[in-house]
Amino acid sequence: MIPPKAGIYHTTSVDVAQSNHTTLSLAGQKRTYGAFRVKESQHDAAVLVNITNTAGFQRPTVYEENNLAPAETGKVPDVIARDQSIYSHRRGLALTPTVASNPLLDLSHPAYGLPKQLVDNFASVGIKSIYPWQSECLLKSGALREKKNLVYTAPTGGGKSLVADVLMLKHVIDIPGKKAMLVLPYVALVQEKMRWLRKVVEGILKTKASSFLGEHQLSGWRKRGDEDAVRVVGFFGGSKWKATWDDMDIAVCTIEKANALVNTAIEDLSIGKLGVVVMDELHMIDDESRGYILELMATKLLSIEQEVQIIGMSATLSNAELLAKWLGNAKFYISRYRPVPVEEHLVFDNAVYAASSSSSFYKTATQPNTHSRNSSQIKPEPAKLITQSPNKELNNALINAVVALSTETARAGYGALVFCSSRLGCENDAILISRALPRAEELDPLTADKRRNILSDLRSTITGLDPILEKTIPAGVAFHHAGLTTEERDAIEIAYDEGVIKVMVATCSLAAGINLPARRVILHGACMGADLVGPSMLRQMRGRAGRKGKDEVGGTYLCCQKSDLEAVAELMEADIPVVESCLLPGKRGIKRALLEVISTKLATSRVSIDDYIRKTLLFYSIDRNELADMVLSTMQDLKETGLIEEIDELDYSATLLGQAVVASSLAPEDGLFVHRELRKALQAFVMDGEMHVLYSFPPVQAAHGNINWQIFRKEVERLDESNMRVLDFVGLKPLVINKMAQGGSIKESTAQEVEIARIYRRFYAALQLRDLCNEMPVHAVARKYDIPRGMVQNLAQTCHGFAAGMIKFCERMNWGALAAVLEHFSDRLRAGARSDLLALAKITYIKSRTARIFWENGFKTVAAVAAADVKDIIPVLLLAQPKKPRVTPEDEQKYINKLKLKAEIISQKANSLWEKEMQAELDEEE
Repeated sequence: MIPPKAGIYHTTSVDVAQSNHTTLSLAGQKRTYGAFRVKESQHDAAVLVNITNTAGFQRPTVYEENNLAPAETGKVPDVIARDQSIYSHRRGLALTPTVASNPLLDLSHPAYGLPKQLVDNFASVGIKSIYPWQSECLLKSGALREKKNLVYTAPTGGGKSLVADVLMLKHVIDIPGKKAMLVLPYVALVQEKMRWLRKVVEGILKTKASSFLGEHQLSGWRKRGDEDAVRVVGFFGGSKWKATWDDMDIAVCTIEKANALVNTAIEDLSIGKLGVVVMDELHMIDDESRGYILELMATKLLSIEQEVQIIGMSATLSNAELLAKWLGNAKFYISRYRPVPVEEHLVFDNAVYAASSSSSFYKTATQPNTHSRNSSQIKPEPAKLITQSPNKELNNALINAVVALSTETARAGYGALVFCSSRLGCENDAILISRALPRAEELDPLTADKRRNILSDLRSTITGLDPILEKTIPAGVAFHHAGLTTEERDAIEIAYDEGVIKVMVATCSLAAGINLPARRVILHGACMGADLVGPSMLRQMRGRAGRKGKDEVGGTYLCCQKSDLEAVAELMEADIPVVESCLLPGKRGIKRALLEVISTKLATSRVSIDDYIRKTLLFYSIDRNELADMVLSTMQDLKETGLIEEIDELDYSATLLGQAVVASSLAPEDGLFVHRELRKALQAFVMDGEMHVLYSFPPVQAAHGNINWQIFRKEVERLDESNMRVLDFVGLKPLVINKMAQGGSIKESTAQEVEIARIYRRFYAALQLRDLCNEMPVHAVARKYDIPRGMVQNLAQTCHGFAAGMIKFCERMNWGALAAVLEHFSDRLRAGARSDLLALAKITYIKSRTARIFWENGFKTVAAVAAADVKDIIPVLLLAQPKKPRVTPEDEQKYINKLKLKAEIISQKANSLWEKEMQAELDEEE
């Protein structure tokens, strides 16, 4: 393969294997079918046979094509052996050179210039050496020594994050006063990365600058004690953390928070302190809903006079060269390397076929005859066959295959990830798979005990134990989707990562949302939701196969119906789509881009705006004349809507409204809607109730599922006079709600109808917020509105984040009184409680109903909780727990022990908060 001219192209593990005449398959590589027909020696293959568990559920099994079928073996073994033909035939394939053969694979090598403490910290989290491609990317791209911009792509699991971590930490440690920003798309990833980075930087001191220290000493200010340490701060959701660059060294942010930080830094002229920005999942730039904000942020960094090193990475980039050109002629690097080889398969009609590079190959699989007169294609032979279970639940060959492949992996002692298209599908698959695995009484005592501990953890959460998880976890199976609460997802993820849970059945959000690899990834159908999964998401899901340090090989199995075979064949052969700008005509990004640079005063003249546009990805994607016309029309639109004003023919300025829209991180269209709604509120704001304030909290694009109009009508009928006035002020009509409840449908064909529908949705969401603010538990709200608990929790978190934007909007508009009211209710939403419990709710684990029970039992202040013994806190926690089923005395004691640990954390946090309160009072007295 000829490397691209302007970048670096790493020799992949495929090339290494081919040069050694080794058969190998990797996720994302196109192959021929012949490359996969690996014949295993007879003594290595284990024959898997049907076994019926004690519940009478006969599981399907997988066996090799040329081995004896179960009926011919004459006996059934007591224990299922590991399938050596799948799991161990690659143990002799060495793809990664060692430090002994290449000293540059040791991070302590002088070429990297990393402090010993950092190298030791990396080793403590399992990174004792790096891969050749990582070394090459760091040293040959100029990103490490010369701080050049870099765009690179490597498969999921190929170690791409470590390259950015080294570059980012090296920058912060070596250059006094310089800060770093790491941008991730999801809150879960931000939280996970923040915890990981804090471990990595523990005990590391930054390089000191004598001039900086001199200033510090002369100023007379007292040092906090952590200025020389590397401080990692997370920015996500509705956090009130108002950190400045002086409070942190590495900011780990969601996309929206990162853009807001850059806007603020440009506006207050502190952007010069930012030294390096890392953008993970760079392919999300063409996501119109939110990813396009990455382009806005990066373009602003390219437009400022200060030099900021920009690093972009992704597992799914097909046009890295163009993105590198956009990012200031950055170096680009492409690696296909995976430390764990991954074999890909297609499964249909209870047969497993090796993946192929030709869609016509798959089509022959549906032909009735092996040879076709009109075709030179030969019908392929399956690599494996799957027995059909006689159980009615597994009549469908697709479901039969999913259960067989999952249970085979779990029985072999490995982890499996099953991706389903819906939440209900996840739960159904989890039940079926669990029934085909050994029950708790058939397991070794240690494994059974660990799984009981998971049930105890889940039972001790405020929402209690999900009845389906109660059935599946004893068999080592769990499901993972948006319907679960954060506490449930965290517990399940930890259990799966530790190997206690063997099979995780998840929706596609898990593929990109968190790092949980598996020995085997199984796709239950090629649709995720209502649509066929895209090539990029397919790559993300398949990329979870293969766990470094635990697996010698990974496998992916796309299970489908014969009717879907042609579409699946095209999908598996499809190239990853190119990443393009979301500022293109027909998309709304350009309006926000121009408003932000004018508001932050980064570009306020025709000349500077033109210069800014030339630095966008859009500039490389559109005809120049068309681009000029689009910019002019957008500027005219911004003027007509009152977001900017023309000072003279060549200069522009953002109006107060425009500044408020940018400060609140809203898109212009959404900001105008919010402004109209808040203006109405200022004219007649209902202060003798809660609904008017809470109506401001649901995001503009709030489409929290579908409205259950019968429930909506019932809740409206219960509204008091105060809240009925709110209904009237925001423009909702009880007659319309009644009509919808009787089977009508709300129209959304015009802009006005869309806005009206949006108001109904926001008010319906506000009803749920009202119940949460009045201490109704999440599970009770979920039951009342007939939606999953996790969706209620997610609504609260999303609205809390949006409320923070609304507060900033009001502050910038000089609506201080309204901002104060919004902030108060934002605190109540975060606490899930009434006003009298806000102080208590700052304590970890004390929220909503739990806070009320503490209050009712005499713990009305943080000081009271801090002064209490742990043994006095446990009975209160017991009162706050949901009703639980009868359990054994042993499990009951474990349950109490869990609550004791919670009580200890509550006591520690209460003491910490109380000490801060006392210190604040002392500071005020001084």
